[in-house]
Amino acid sequence: MNTMPATLDHLVLATPDLAATVADFTERTGVTPAVGGVHVGLGTRNYLVGLGGTAYLEIIGPDPEQSDPDGPRPFGVDGLTGPRTVSWAVRATDLDAAIAAARARGYDPGPGHPMSRRTPGGTLLSWRLTGSAHPSGLVPFLIDWGTSAHPTATGLPTTPLLKLAATTPAVEEIRRILTALGTELPLTEGAEGMTYTLDTPRGPVTFD
Repeated sequence: MNTMPATLDHLVLATPDLAATVADFTERTGVTPAVGGVHVGLGTRNYLVGLGGTAYLEIIGPDPEQSDPDGPRPFGVDGLTGPRTVSWAVRATDLDAAIAAARARGYDPGPGHPMSRRTPGGTLLSWRLTGSAHPSGLVPFLIDWGTSAHPTATGLPTTPLLKLAATTPAVEEIRRILTALGTELPLTEGAEGMTYTLDTPRGPVTFD
């Protein structure tokens, strides 16, 4: 049964070695991720895989063709020793309204920030998002694509998401924050982490 949250925009799989992680994903699933683009000045680039509908998986890591950025790379990439699902995003059609609504419900996701990248074809994609205002990767950030084309509109290779779930020692706290953000995620008590299962040509494959 598909347990994708209705508001899911994308999952973030971060890695210190992008080429190796993309190759491993391809080997495990039989699906080759599409080249996403370069985050100029941040020292990263990404590959994308559709999860069904307008949700996708972002595989992000250091871009060897860029010089080291002035600050740390996004999503704690510099501190990773291997690939790990570090965060997820929920879609907002009006970011400022979504931030205000979350604050009214008792959780501050932080301010919105503009970002952009160019696709391999030269198309500029732009969006606004909140930062990671909570130490847990189980709390999503908000993203608003505005008038920009969504990454899934380009026809990504797809591995449908069958299941998304998480474990945490702070079930009630995380559930309260998710409610404030207008989303949900199956939670059980345990060591903090997120897992998801994809329906691939090679059968169901689970990642964490």
